[in-house]
Amino acid sequence: MTNPLLVPSPLPYGLPPFAEIETAHFEEAIEAGLAAHLEEIQAIVDDPSPATFENTALAMERSGRLLERAAAPFFTLVSADASDPIRDLETKLSPLFSAHQDEVFLNRGLFERFASIDTAGCDAESARLVEEYLKEFRQSGIQLDAAGQERLRAINAELARLGTEFGQRVKEGMKSAALLLDDAAELAGLAPDDIAGAAEAARAAGHDGKFLLTLIQPSNQPALSVLEDRGVRRRLFKASVARGSGGGSLDVLDLATSMGRLRAEKAVLLGFANYAELVVDRQTAPDFESVQSMLNRMAPAAVRNAEAEAAALAEVAGHPLEAWDWAFYSAKVRREKYDVDEQALRPYFELDRVLEDGVFFAAKSLYGITFHERQDLVGYHPDVRVWEVRDEDGMGLGLFLGDYYTRESKRGGAWMNSLVEQSALLGTKPVVINNLNISKPPAGEPTLLTLDELRTTFHEFGHALHGLFSNVTYPRFSGTSVPRDFVEYPSQVNEMWIMWPEVLANYARHHATGEPLPEEVVRKLNASRLWGEGFATTEYLGAALLDLAWHVLEPSEVPEDALEFEAKALAAAGIAHPLIPPRYRTGYFQHVFAGAGYAAGYYSYIWSEVLDAETVDWFTENGGLARANGERFRQELLSRGNSRDPLESFRKLRGREAQLGPLLKRRGLE
Repeated sequence: MTNPLLVPSPLPYGLPPFAEIETAHFEEAIEAGLAAHLEEIQAIVDDPSPATFENTALAMERSGRLLERAAAPFFTLVSADASDPIRDLETKLSPLFSAHQDEVFLNRGLFERFASIDTAGCDAESARLVEEYLKEFRQSGIQLDAAGQERLRAINAELARLGTEFGQRVKEGMKSAALLLDDAAELAGLAPDDIAGAAEAARAAGHDGKFLLTLIQPSNQPALSVLEDRGVRRRLFKASVARGSGGGSLDVLDLATSMGRLRAEKAVLLGFANYAELVVDRQTAPDFESVQSMLNRMAPAAVRNAEAEAAALAEVAGHPLEAWDWAFYSAKVRREKYDVDEQALRPYFELDRVLEDGVFFAAKSLYGITFHERQDLVGYHPDVRVWEVRDEDGMGLGLFLGDYYTRESKRGGAWMNSLVEQSALLGTKPVVINNLNISKPPAGEPTLLTLDELRTTFHEFGHALHGLFSNVTYPRFSGTSVPRDFVEYPSQVNEMWIMWPEVLANYARHHATGEPLPEEVVRKLNASRLWGEGFATTEYLGAALLDLAWHVLEPSEVPEDALEFEAKALAAAGIAHPLIPPRYRTGYFQHVFAGAGYAAGYYSYIWSEVLDAETVDWFTENGGLARANGERFRQELLSRGNSRDPLESFRKLRGREAQLGPLLKRRGLE
C-alpha cells in the first residue's frame, strides 16, 4: 500500500488519515521529509540571483511540507498513544531531528542570503519574518567557528537523546508507581465511580479483584484530598514524590545532571552566562533579572500564606501535620469553614455537558463560532472525538480534536498541539488537539470532573482557540508559535468563564436530575477562592525556582547529587517547605527535562498570569461575556500569533503596559 503520509491528506482540513497510517509509514515519510527539506534549502542557497524576500524567505516558509506532514502526527502519537514501536522509533529519530535543525540554522550560505534581504518594501509581518529568522540563526550558533559548531551539534544531539530517554522513563515510572490495593476498605472516602475506576484500572493491569490508584504528573495526587486511611495517603504520596529517583532502570537523576551540564556548556558556547540567560533572550521578558525579581518578590508572601494555612490545618487535624495530610485536611477546612465539598460538586460537572454547554457555549457567546461533531472523521485512538468548527458566517474555521481520557500509552499532564497550522501563504486551516488525563469510568457511567479537571478543560481549550483563530500569512507565526512565556496567557484567560454566571448556569447541572448547581454553593465557592492559594503558589514557585536553579549553573557547578542540589536550591530561594513539595521534583519534571520546551521557562505560567489577570479585569470592566469583547480579543490577540510583538498585541488590547497588581490581588499576595 502507498504510504499515505507521502502525499497530502485527502481528508477535510488536511486531517492525517490515521486509519491508514502504520508505524513503518512514519519512518519512511520522516526520512524522506528530512532529505526533501534539505534539498529545498540547498536550492535556495544555490539560487544564482540576489537574495530577495520572495526567493529566500518565502521559499523557506514553503519548504518542509512533507516533513511537517509526517512529523506532526508522529509526535502526536509519541505523547498521546505511544506503542513500543513508536517509542523505539522516537529514540531512533530524535537525534535526526536535532541534527536536521542544526543543518538548517548552521547553514552559512542560507544565513548570508537572509542577512542580505532588503526589507524596506516589506509589510510589517514580512519584515518581522526576516528578523525572526536572523535571530534564530544567531541564537543557534551561526557565529561560531567550525570547531564550535561541531561541538554544538554534538551537544544538541546528546540533549535530544537524553530528553527522549527522560520522557520515556518518566512515563514508565508514573505507571510503575501506581498504588495497588487489595481491599476496597482502603479506598474509604473515594467516590463510588472513582472506586469503580480503580477496580477497572487494576483489571486492565492484570490484577483482577484489586484496586489501582494511578498517578497524575504533579507531586500531589487528587485522591489525597479524600482518602480517609492515613496510611494509604502516606503510601500514595511517597510513591508520587519518589518517582524517578529511587535507583534502578527508571531513575532519571543521572539524565537530569547530564542535561544540566550540557545546557550550561551550550550557553557558554553561544556567549551567555548561563542557560537561563540564553532562554530568556528568546522570550517576552526583558531580561533574566526581571524574571528573578518577580519570583523572589512573590516567594516570601506565598510561604507566609502557606504557613497560615498549615496552622489552620494542624488545628483541624489534631495531630502534627505531614505532607500527605495537607490535601485531606485542606478539603476538610473548605467543607467546614466555607461549606464547600468538592467531591459533592462532581455530579454537576459531567464531561459532555461541560464541553457542549460550558466550553463551547462560552466560545460561541464570545466569538460566534459553532461546533459540529464529525463522526465520519477518526483520530489516532477510539477515544478521540473530532469537531468541525465553523465561524459565525458558517464558513469552516478548522477542526478540533478532543482526547480526554488517561491510558498507559499517554504521557501525564494536559496539553494542546497542532496537526495542521493555519497559514494564508500555504492555504491551510488549523487542526488542533486537546489532551487531558481524566480517568475513564466503566462503560455506561458518566465522566464526572473534579474542579481541577474542570479548570484544565477550559484552560486547554484556551490554547485551542489560540490555534483555531490564527490569521497569519506565514506558518512560522501561526497560532501558539509565540514565545514560551506568552503561550500560557490566552489559555489562562479562558479559565475566567468557568465561574462566569451565564456560563456556569448553562453547564453546571446534576448529571442525573438536571438540577442546576445551587446559587448558595456558587457563593460559597467564590468566598473560598483564596483558601489554598498559599499552598498553590508555594508549590508552583518551588517548581519554577527549581527549574531556574538548574539552569543558572556554570558547567563546573552542575552537581552530582541531584536531590541534595534540589533541597539546597529550594532552601536558598526561600521556598522550601517541609509540607509542600514543588509541583514537580527533578525526578519527574518533564516540562524541563523531556523536551517539552519549558527548560528555564517554567516561570512562564506566572509571567503569563500577569497578562491574564489584567485581561480578566479588562473583560469584566467592559461587560464580560459579550460578542464585542470576544471579537476584540480575537482580532487584537488570538488571531495574531507571533506576526507582531506579542506584548504589542497585549497593549493594543489593554491600552497600556501590564501591571503586577491584579495578579498579586488574585493570589492574595498583596
